[in-house]
Amino acid sequence: MKTFDIFSVRPASEADWEWICERLDAQWGGTVMVVHGEAIALTFLPAIVAGKGRGFVVYRYRGLSAEIVAMDVTEPCLGIGTALLHGLGEMLRPLGVQDLWVTTTNDNLDALRFYQRRGFRMEFVHRDAVARARLLKPQIPAVGYYAIPVCDEIDLRAALPLPAK
Repeated sequence: MKTFDIFSVRPASEADWEWICERLDAQWGGTVMVVHGEAIALTFLPAIVAGKGRGFVVYRYRGLSAEIVAMDVTEPCLGIGTALLHGLGEMLRPLGVQDLWVTTTNDNLDALRFYQRRGFRMEFVHRDAVARARLLKPQIPAVGYYAIPVCDEIDLRAALPLPAK
């Protein structure tokens, strides 16, 4: 178990998946995420959690790269997300992972700010990718945060280790 400030970050246990799935249903419309034109069943991927139900990251990795598929915190702006990112980096580095990727939508300005402040850089913009994603997950809203139409996917990448925050 790795501790960052007051939050312990650890691999998700079987018991954690109940609240993770509840949170995914409430915040993300279910346990399937559609990204890069692929429907990803999150319950088949590894996850890490912070504290007692404070946040989680569901991720996957292949070779030298890992991808954050879903990240959620219950109380923003307390350092939970940062603790999760650094905890994930600590767990992945011994496996030889060198890059961490995440994809968000063009309307998610808070996520774009969060990741860029922690060393992530925009790599690709996939124009109109969300229209294609809606074919697999129709409940993706047409209008998102800040009344911005949800149209594009934006890939961000950071090299491990992440900069200290």
